[in-house]
Amino acid sequence: MSKRDYYEVLGIERGAGEAEIKKAYHKSAIKYHPDKNPGDATAEKKFKEVSEAYQILSDSQRKAAYDRFGHEGVQGGGYSGGADFDPMEIFRNFASQGGFGDFFSSFMGGGFEGRGGTGINRRGEDLRVSISMTLEEIARGAEKKLRIRRKPRCEDCRGSGAGPSGRSVQCSQCNGTGEVKVVQRALWGQVVQRMPCSRCDGEGTIIEDPCPHCRGDGRVDQQEEVVLNIPAGVGDGQTLLKRGGGNVGRRGAHPGDLLITIKEKPHDIFERQGEDLLLKLPISMVQAALGAKIQIPTLDGKVEIKIPAGIQSGKVLRLRDRGLGTGRMTGDLYVEIHVWTPQKIGSKEKTLFRQLGSLPGMQPPKPGKGFFERVKDAFRG
Repeated sequence: MSKRDYYEVLGIERGAGEAEIKKAYHKSAIKYHPDKNPGDATAEKKFKEVSEAYQILSDSQRKAAYDRFGHEGVQGGGYSGGADFDPMEIFRNFASQGGFGDFFSSFMGGGFEGRGGTGINRRGEDLRVSISMTLEEIARGAEKKLRIRRKPRCEDCRGSGAGPSGRSVQCSQCNGTGEVKVVQRALWGQVVQRMPCSRCDGEGTIIEDPCPHCRGDGRVDQQEEVVLNIPAGVGDGQTLLKRGGGNVGRRGAHPGDLLITIKEKPHDIFERQGEDLLLKLPISMVQAALGAKIQIPTLDGKVEIKIPAGIQSGKVLRLRDRGLGTGRMTGDLYVEIHVWTPQKIGSKEKTLFRQLGSLPGMQPPKPGKGFFERVKDAFRG
């Protein structure tokens, strides 16, 4: 059985923004949550389905892959066998970020514990960079080097944040759990949410002798050179993901990601539409009248095309597989003909043009009847 489109599952249009995706998930998750539909297998299935859709569409990289390649582009994650998919975990994470507000008060009886996560599990910050690329680089792929400010692991303390003695004590506020419970009263019960402890910043321990190099953070701020291999066929505004390329998390936590946004430089000759290219080619009146063989540029070098005799300005010639190759397919090159009319001519050229203009074969066709004239003729019978 084929999987439903994720946008259809959430009831939103393609191109929906982050806020609209969150709102749609909020609505559906409340409707199909197992606690509101005990023993309802259909509701449970729909709850898993909307959670999977939200997991993909709320992640910018996965969303871009899904928009481009469909379900095949996000295989390996999600409900279709991915080990990282847990609809209740997605639900709890959404709740811990304030995604449901007072929603849990609508459950009869006891409270719901939304998990905030300890500092030990908090990953590092994501970093964002932009890279400018020429059309030639996009066609072939490119290796790009850039310098970014990043927070890697402190080598003096190996990311622990502790000084030479390594002394640390258990946090007395959270008793070493790194979390504190915040209880809020609601109309039909209590909302209990776990939050990172403010005293130890969610670590569970307090370092008495912090590392003098990183001051207990476990990471340092420095500039690094990054080498990025950009694949062929990327588009303007597309965002690529380098896993683990962001800041390292505090005290040994997992690193964030590096997000690379592509900025395509305008080309001097070609206009791009997906994998297809457009070349506007000026030719002389003589070439247009008699036909000609002309060499034109492509991304792979020059090729010769045949201009048929009597071609008109605005005619488009198509060269198959001469566009942009993306690895999956190659586009076409479209050549739009523009007959060039000389603006400054001498007396000799004027004489020749007048002689040519008097010949029958040089006369343009008469204009056809306009719309209103055809209507009048129809009424006349």
